[in-house]
Amino acid sequence: MSAPSRGLVPRVTRQFDAFAAAWNRIGRQTAFYVESLAEIGVAVAKYRIEVLRLVAQMSMGVGALALIGGAVMVVSFIVMNAGALVGIVGYTQLNDIGIEALVGFFAAYVNPRLVAPLITSVGLAATVGAGATAQLGAMRINEEIDALEVMGIRSIAYLVSTRVIAGVIVIIPLFCLSAILTNVTSRLVVGLGYGQSTGVYDHYFNTFLQPVDMIYAFIQVTLQGTVIMLVHTYYGFTATGGPAGVGEATGRAVRTSLVAATLVTLIAALVLYGRSGNFNLSG
Repeated sequence: MSAPSRGLVPRVTRQFDAFAAAWNRIGRQTAFYVESLAEIGVAVAKYRIEVLRLVAQMSMGVGALALIGGAVMVVSFIVMNAGALVGIVGYTQLNDIGIEALVGFFAAYVNPRLVAPLITSVGLAATVGAGATAQLGAMRINEEIDALEVMGIRSIAYLVSTRVIAGVIVIIPLFCLSAILTNVTSRLVVGLGYGQSTGVYDHYFNTFLQPVDMIYAFIQVTLQGTVIMLVHTYYGFTATGGPAGVGEATGRAVRTSLVAATLVTLIAALVLYGRSGNFNLSG
């Protein structure tokens, strides 16, 4: 065998091993997600108190962090900035072509379909999801999860499924808050910052806001919340390598969940709105 051939075989072997490892990792994640969803019934039946505790912890934070660290405060701050950006971009861009009066239509179209669901998902991943990964990772490296299993407690149902349920429960009111704040902030920016009549803004906003968009957005954020919590609990539940490994798992979970939330937005938009986007420019 020639020298190039001898060098080629190890490279092909390494690439094949890497592909096989990645495929096996996907299989393990899929099995974990299926088991977590299947254990939701057990979590609701046996661990209702734990679900309520997690809902309170995720939404408002614990102790002194309730003032600034809860998901409600973080998401509120983010969506207010996003709503202001929608008002600024919408008015300036439409003003360039002389139809700035339609900024109300722009906000009614963009906020419920894109801004509010995505920003809510980002806030959930950055606060609730990252916290769940860190908690489960700390329990894993301290062998607390092994201790629960030794005591006969179903660790997936008690630790993972309960957090998935709590995350979905929390994200729904968070989305309601996000939808209100984005629209109110956009209206204030356009009215106070650019001096547009609130009557003109409200006319176009109310004319083009479709109630079905809010229903679709609820479906979208529910799917996003489920996917985000599944991803974060997986990385926390399987964390290794001590405190450094928990930090690495948290970073990977945040990156993966943000990509997954974006893909859910894309797929949900195609399924719910179709190719035309359910867009009708009419009075």
